[in-house]
Amino acid sequence: MKNLFDLQGKRAFVTGASHGLGMAMAKGLAEAGAELIVNGTNPERMEKAVEEYENEGHKVHSFIFDVTDENQVKEHVGKVEKDIGPIDILVNNAGIIKRVPLKDMEVEDYRKVIDVDLVGPFIMAKHVVKYMIERKEGKIINICSMMTELGRDSVGAYAAAKGGLKMLTRSMATEWARYNIQANGIGPGYFATAQTEPIRKDGHPLNDFIINRTPAGRWGDPSDLAGSAVFLASKASDFVNGQIVYVDGGILATIGKPAES
Repeated sequence: MKNLFDLQGKRAFVTGASHGLGMAMAKGLAEAGAELIVNGTNPERMEKAVEEYENEGHKVHSFIFDVTDENQVKEHVGKVEKDIGPIDILVNNAGIIKRVPLKDMEVEDYRKVIDVDLVGPFIMAKHVVKYMIERKEGKIINICSMMTELGRDSVGAYAAAKGGLKMLTRSMATEWARYNIQANGIGPGYFATAQTEPIRKDGHPLNDFIINRTPAGRWGDPSDLAGSAVFLASKASDFVNGQIVYVDGGILATIGKPAES
């Protein structure tokens, strides 16, 4: 059973892995034995991230490029395959969000969110999967969201992109399963990250709302995502395809946190 989750000898390419949830998932894959290839767009942040990975004993290669630029993606994927080795696992984590009501949102901003959160995963998978098909083996993990299933004020573009990513994931599974490639998604709930720190203070209305809305009664810790990432990247999920695993403390399972008895 232990061997089912072993990623020794595997290489995982994680986009947007210079911080936050992307870094947490990358670390989980590395702790299971995977060699990391990480991507970002901010050189300074990436330099700090690589130092952190290496200080924890993880083997990592870093690249700076934009996942929405097909020429850059093709170049870097080819470089990895040629100079580092086969990409066994692709985690499409890079994403952005713009919190603007739909009636006030500029079309340019709407398109930008769709481009990064939905088109980017398509471009990355398109160029990585060609090598996976040749080897008849591969794992693709698209990072979705609770907004894949739910709407919320001011995140319409993000919800549209993440809803589309669910269907893109299912289409990938449909087309590529015959080559022994599994494409699945992870849908994180509300997590304690640097981005959410200002609203996680006791007494903040949104902090109280999240805790009261979540059956687990807490925010997720980034490390809570590691297990799902390892599962979907390993042999343990070889017959799991086209699924979205929601790591949300139970929010999507209920209309509200039950009263204490």
